[in-house]
Amino acid sequence: MSTLRLITTIAYIVVCIVLVIVVLMQEGKNSGLGALSGSSDTYWTRNKGRSAEGVLVKITRVCAVIFVALSVVLCTNWID
Repeated sequence: MSTLRLITTIAYIVVCIVLVIVVLMQEGKNSGLGALSGSSDTYWTRNKGRSAEGVLVKITRVCAVIFVALSVVLCTNWID
């Protein structure tokens, strides 16, 4: 196994673990019965991008893109 493939595999494992942890840290997206009365439109729902939850969503997206890219690289044998 070449050094570059070993480094890519280790990075892939780290990204997998980080992705699982970040996804599990996020809250559920259902608003329950609050959506029926219209009370789901609050300050926090309008400004989620600047909150800790918004940061988790951004980290999840970045990790997902890296995960897919590393999966393609490892599966297509671009690294020998």
